[in-house]
Amino acid sequence: MNITGKIVEIYDIQEISNSFKKREFVVEYADNPSFPEFIKFELIQDRCVLLDAYNTGDEVTVNFNLKGRKWTDPQGQTKYFNSLQAWRIEELASDSGSSKDTAHPDANQEPEWLQNNTGKEGSEGGGENELPF
Repeated sequence: MNITGKIVEIYDIQEISNSFKKREFVVEYADNPSFPEFIKFELIQDRCVLLDAYNTGDEVTVNFNLKGRKWTDPQGQTKYFNSLQAWRIEELASDSGSSKDTAHPDANQEPEWLQNNTGKEGSEGGGENELPF
């Protein structure tokens, strides 16, 4: 999936655990300019640096995967989480003709540690009381 819009927020990299980091950013998606949508994406692991080439205000196309997780908390309640995981960011061509294209070499493939994720509590290396992201 992909959308085109303007970057309005870029957040710092978050070290969630020793083995997991993520970075979030927001794109203003104006399919209907009267009612723009503000879509928050996340980059994970070594893809966090893809945003280093961009600034707020840049017009980009974001390629992403829609992810959903099921998690059971310590009290036994099941919770569901959705995320939009970006894997490629492309700047729209400007009048100068130059364009940036930042994609991870394995952009179309999920990281190995995520491929075998069963969605069970603690499956991403966190403790019993940690959320799965």
